[in-house]
Order: sequence, then C-alpha cells, then structure tokens
Amino acid sequence: MNTDHPQRPRRNFYGRFKGKSLKQSQKAYLDEDLAAFAPGAVDWDSNPERTPLDLGGLFGGRPVWLEVGFGGGEHLVHQAESNPGIGIIGAEPYINGVATLLGKIRRAGVSNLAVHAGDARDLFDVLPDQSISRAFLLYPDPWPKKRHHRRRFVTPEHLEPLARVLKPGAIFRVATDIPDYVRQTLEEVPKAGFEWLAERPSDWRAPWDDWISTRYEQKALREGRVPHYLTFRRAG
Repeated sequence: MNTDHPQRPRRNFYGRFKGKSLKQSQKAYLDEDLAAFAPGAVDWDSNPERTPLDLGGLFGGRPVWLEVGFGGGEHLVHQAESNPGIGIIGAEPYINGVATLLGKIRRAGVSNLAVHAGDARDLFDVLPDQSISRAFLLYPDPWPKKRHHRRRFVTPEHLEPLARVLKPGAIFRVATDIPDYVRQTLEEVPKAGFEWLAERPSDWRAPWDDWISTRYEQKALREGRVPHYLTFRRAG
C-alpha cells in the first residue's frame, strides 16, 4: 500500500484489524464476495485523487444509509432486508466482523448493500457532500479510560465529516451501554450540527421500532449495563 501520498492525512488507528484465525468458510467469503460488495475505490492506494463515489450508479438512485462499525453485521443485514428501497453502506475495519457479515449476506440473499472493509474516515473522504440519508453508530468501542476518550467516534475528527456527508434533516442513531459515552455523545454531537430528538425518557430508554438486538447489546444486558438509544437530526 502506498502510504506516502503528499496529501494523505496522518491517521492513527487504535482498534483491531484482525482477531482469532478465520475459519475456512470465512476466508472463502472474503475471497469470493468482498470485492463484489465494495462501494468503489475508497482507499488511498486505489483512489489517491479522492474522487467521490458514484452512489447513484451503485444503488440505482435509491436513498443511501450508512452504518459505522457494523460488528457482526446483524443490524446491517436486518436493515437491508427490511428496506429494499434503500441502499446501505457498512464500514468496519475488523476483518473477522467483515467475514461474519459476508456469511450473513449470503444466507439472507440481500444485494442492496455495500461493504467498506476499512477505516470510516477513508470512506468519508470519498462520500459526496449531503449524500447520506441516515447513519448508525451502534455500540462503538467505548475506550473507557479517560486518556483514550479522544479515540472515540464522537469527536470532531469523525463527526465533522459525518455531518458533511449527511443530508439536511438526516437521522443519526447512536446506541451505547456506557454512561460516559452517552455524556460525550450529548456534548459533542450537537456541536457538529445535530439536534437531539428527545422529549421524554422513553425516547432514549426504549429501542427504535425497527431495532434488532445485536450480540453486543445482549452481552451488555447479561452484564447488567443499560442500553441508551439516542436519535439526532442533522440541521438543515
């Protein structure tokens, strides 16, 4: 990979790209399916000029949604199945999660989605302005130590480009079971140009009507942590 492009930003990545060894079936999903679900040229080595993606060509003019950090892909596939009239892009650098998602896609038989197996910041670079109708951030890495809070997604480094690619009035959903992540989200997301849509406690305590509980949420519930469901709207 070419890492010396003069305009390439220096971006530290603190998560994991790979975990335990992949199963043979997962390796097959990656080898056989991943390229077919690519949204286009995203990485700097394949798109050094940062040419915007052709989302109209990718999804036939349908509204486009985005999920940042899709984990095992349960929610991504659920939304694709439930909303055939939209296209949805998932970004996830953890290759084990990508392989798991590809297996789910095969079993579900959905095709109205795209997969970026990498850093969401690289994807933001090439998404056209005001092109995304809805975005999801579900159980992101909590980075619980105070000195690591700057690594969280809900910081200007991520929120400002997210706001740029969202259409005015677009919905941004955040789910987390970490109280301090809730605090930081409610502090930082409005600064980036979003309005928190909450009028009563049930608006953040009850899941969304189209919600599917993920394995991360089930783990949180087993361990006694309380999920929060925060809904924001991009200012127009």
